[in-house]
Amino acid sequence: MSTVEVLVLDVNETLSDLEPLRERFTAAGLPAESLDTWFAATLRDGFALTAAGASAEFGVVGRDVLVGLLSSHGLDAGDEAVRSVLSGLTELSLHPDVLPGLQRLRELGLRLVTLTNGSAAMSERMFTAGGIEPLLEHRLDVSTPGLWKPHPDSYRYASGVCGVPVGRMALVAVHPWDIDGARRAGLQGYYLDRRSTPYPRAFKEPDLAVPDLIALADAVAVKIE
Repeated sequence: MSTVEVLVLDVNETLSDLEPLRERFTAAGLPAESLDTWFAATLRDGFALTAAGASAEFGVVGRDVLVGLLSSHGLDAGDEAVRSVLSGLTELSLHPDVLPGLQRLRELGLRLVTLTNGSAAMSERMFTAGGIEPLLEHRLDVSTPGLWKPHPDSYRYASGVCGVPVGRMALVAVHPWDIDGARRAGLQGYYLDRRSTPYPRAFKEPDLAVPDLIALADAVAVKIE
């Protein structure tokens, strides 16, 4: 494996803890598991648009999915009801391991950038409040390439911004589909297995699998030594 210079960090669920958003769904009258359904369906529709050669913002896709969920349960799907749920995305916090893990990775000499299918601006408050904003060289989203991850050009976009070949970058994510996409695009893949879930056999295996960012920093330190 080539030496990794840049870590490309996924944001939703990898850095951010979505669990507080679950209360927003239940307050709107939806079952607690609707958060998982909504997030998966939002990704599904975004992937479908990308596969079809089209593009849409995460917020637009997510809103439409939520309207469908509320309507299917006979609940208010008006603008205010939708806003009361999705506004929680701007109030999320980082997982506890993120700050110490990223600080250690920076100390090891790695450049850090984020790349999200969502909006980079949406995470600004969270990154600032969590103390990681100064550690990040770039905060990227897929609006410029107009292609959601795992399309290979989304990762190549990050490569171009950083001025580093894809082979000297590694994606860090909790989502196997993201790891697989990055690996097929030529990056290494570092899988954060936060929930101790089996990695799908249909996907390319990660180069590293760790439970959190602190463990990732430890593993990287060993590789450097």
